[in-house]
Formats: sequence, structure tokens, C-alpha cells
Amino acid sequence: MTIGTTVQEIRKSKGLTLSECAERANISKSYLSNIERNITKNPSVLVIQKIANVLEVDLDLILGVESSADLTLPESEWLEFVNQLKETGIDKERLGEYKTVIEFVKWQNEKLNCNS
Repeated sequence: MTIGTTVQEIRKSKGLTLSECAERANISKSYLSNIERNITKNPSVLVIQKIANVLEVDLDLILGVESSADLTLPESEWLEFVNQLKETGIDKERLGEYKTVIEFVKWQNEKLNCNS
């Protein structure tokens, strides 16, 4: 789902008109309309944050990013995982280097789940 489609669905579910939402976010009605109709495909994060604030939702929801609230591991398991990373010499500054591997594992898991 696109950012624009997500914004439109949330806005409508909150009972806000395009004009109300744009006014509260301090952006033009036409700009919000362009976002919702996917004419403006890459609005700035600042604009999306303003819209998210008006809609009273987390920015991650609009961006389609899995938020940390969606993670299912208990806190103790996450702490253990982080400690294991530290023990192997991987600090948070280097974690980005492993993003490709993490994305590949995620893709593999999704592929396996689709084939099941």
C-alpha cells in the first residue's frame, strides 16, 4: 500500500475531511490531495510527520514500517540477543553493515511461509 493510500484510509476512518486534515497539518489542501492520489510520491518526512500527528498515528504506520511494538520477542530475549551481538564485537554503529544479511533472512522466511 502506498503512503497516499494509507493516509487517505486513516484520514477517512478518523472522520476528517481533506480540508480539515490539511489545515490541522498546516499544509495546503492540494498538496495533501496530491499525496493521497499518489501524484506526490515522495513527500518529506516532515510533512508525513505533521499528517501523522493530526491523524494521531505513529509515523511508522503511514510509512508501512514494522514498529518495535509489533515485535514478538519478550524483552529479556532482546536483551540477550543484544548482549550476544556485543560479545561478538558488533556494536550499534556496525549493525547497519549487517542489514543486507538481515533483509535476506527476512526474505527467505517470507518465501518459505508462502510456499508452506
